[in-house]
Amino acid sequence: MTLTTAALVGFALGLDRLVGEPPNAAHPVAWLGRLVGALDRPWSDDDRVQRLLGVPIALVVPLVPAVAAGGVVLAAAAVHPVASAVVAGLVLYLSTSLRMLLELTTEVVAATADDLETARDRIRGLVGRDTSDLTPADLRSAAVESAAENLADGLVATLLPFAVLAPFSLPAAAAAAAWVKGVNTLDSMLGYPSKPLGTASARLDDLVMWFPARLSAVAIALAAGDPGALVRARMWARTPPSPNSGWPMATLACALSVRLRKPGGYDLNPGAALPTLEDGERATGLVFRAALVAAVLAVAVGAALEALLSTAGVVA
Repeated sequence: MTLTTAALVGFALGLDRLVGEPPNAAHPVAWLGRLVGALDRPWSDDDRVQRLLGVPIALVVPLVPAVAAGGVVLAAAAVHPVASAVVAGLVLYLSTSLRMLLELTTEVVAATADDLETARDRIRGLVGRDTSDLTPADLRSAAVESAAENLADGLVATLLPFAVLAPFSLPAAAAAAAWVKGVNTLDSMLGYPSKPLGTASARLDDLVMWFPARLSAVAIALAAGDPGALVRARMWARTPPSPNSGWPMATLACALSVRLRKPGGYDLNPGAALPTLEDGERATGLVFRAALVAAVLAVAVGAALEALLSTAGVVA
């Protein structure tokens, strides 16, 4: 099953590379976003009540894509095992995002050279901060930070559980990937301090992202050929308010020998200079290589677990 898992991971990544993301009208994540948008309302004037109501939202909403994904793969399995594998690969493809991230990062970095208005407009697809007063270097920093953080959120977080569970059950693997994507989507839409309704969603996302963020940092260091970057990153990895995003961001900063900062928020590797145009270009290339390394690591983790359980007699 390890070869099947590797093939499906390659299929999903290859499809993303060749096709990119489907239009919103046909994208299940956009459908989920509309559901979350309908729930994002002031159900009560009491923040405590809003936080309590956010708990069932955090627990139930991610189950919607999980049940749908697992059910579709199960239905395909009733037709033919190959159909089940193809549908599972499609679920993984729809649960990940790499090409759009890298293209948008590249576009923002390039625009900082001579078109700041475009850079400030396009970077809204990457970060939520106010960019109206950011310098070109700070805009590049924001884009590079987002590339690192979204490597974990948009790829590794869904790819890892899929690769771990696929050797045992493709429906479970697809459901797990879709569930994590649901958790990430909830956090991205509701997980703000100004939205008590999203407190539970943010906490759940923190828990789910703990390992993927650190695996992403390892992948960045390995892809850069600089394992020491991970060690150096420890000094700043806990600086951002998120317990997870600092790891891939700080590791990328150290691997590129650049400073990444969010004014009023955090300052990673402050002894270096902010990213130049060339640094921004190097960042996208490194994140792409890190994605490939992360895919290999995820499949390896799944294979190791399969071998361990097989040796213990848990699986045939």
